[in-house]
Amino acid sequence: MIGQDGGVPIPPLRRNPVQRRSAERLGRILDACAELLDEVSYEELSTRAVAERAGVPIGSVYRFFSNKRAMAEALAHRNLDEYAERITRRLAASGVSATSDALATSGAAGAGGGGWREAMDVVVDEYLAMKRGAPGFALIEFGHPVPATEPPEQPNHLVADRLRTLLADRLGGGRDEAAEERLRVAFLLAVETADALLRLAFRMDPEGDPAIVAETKELLRAYLARVLD
Repeated sequence: MIGQDGGVPIPPLRRNPVQRRSAERLGRILDACAELLDEVSYEELSTRAVAERAGVPIGSVYRFFSNKRAMAEALAHRNLDEYAERITRRLAASGVSATSDALATSGAAGAGGGGWREAMDVVVDEYLAMKRGAPGFALIEFGHPVPATEPPEQPNHLVADRLRTLLADRLGGGRDEAAEERLRVAFLLAVETADALLRLAFRMDPEGDPAIVAETKELLRAYLARVLD
């Protein structure tokens, strides 16, 4: 299955909801999972506790998910969908367009820039907003935690590809295959770097250290300018 904007695959459910009531029940289960992850660790999370919080029979949870790992994975992908939707709404409201970068690079757009630069600021700001307020996001984000004995997933690859697809019209076109590959790698490195720096920001300050956040934005702009200007 493909995400709403043609992005990353959505993990398969045991049974896809076909009726509105079933879809609402799935939403309640994921909401309950997110709420509980603000209260307990992933190791302490149980499908029975999720069912009780959601007000559904335990069988309803297993109708969609084989175990709590599958449920956490679905929550992570829902977070990514919500993140993409938030970015899309912000950019639509601000009227950011790829063509405004022609002004930004010539200096006519002012110190704040525009186009992809403003879009990347929105990418960071919406991540911060979810980190501060979205239930369960502080633990799950875009990739569920796994025991140390299991190989780690690579959620940042999914995030980077999703963002590159989402911002395609703001990144300009006309690249050859080699240039597209360079852009893909650049976005992955940008996401990995921002992830590490913003984790540091939240270790320094529960709300995200403002100085580190500001420096992260500056770093992203300077690095991506090498492939986008």
